Amino acid sequence: MSNFFDDLLESVQQMDEIHRGKRAPSREFAVDPATIKAIREATGLSQPNFAKVLDVDVGTLRNWEQGRREPTGPARALLRAIRNDPKNVMAALVG
Repeated sequence: MSNFFDDLLESVQQMDEIHRGKRAPSREFAVDPATIKAIREATGLSQPNFAKVLDVDVGTLRNWEQGRREPTGPARALLRAIRNDPKNVMAALVG
């Protein structure tokens, strides 16, 4: 589990470098409402429970899923990590 956390931390640090313009993104992660909803549904969680895991207000999650807002920063990185490996990322976030 420690290696997984180290990899996740490195990903978040790289995301910060990309955000600050110090690193070019290796690929783009499209954040559209259907993608966010599909990521949440892949976890089997309701909106309130998924929002709690992400540490965001449920209204924020609803806005993302309905296309009124887009996640940024760490939330975007977490969504990408959950999409790529839902079982392990959710275990790390919940555990």
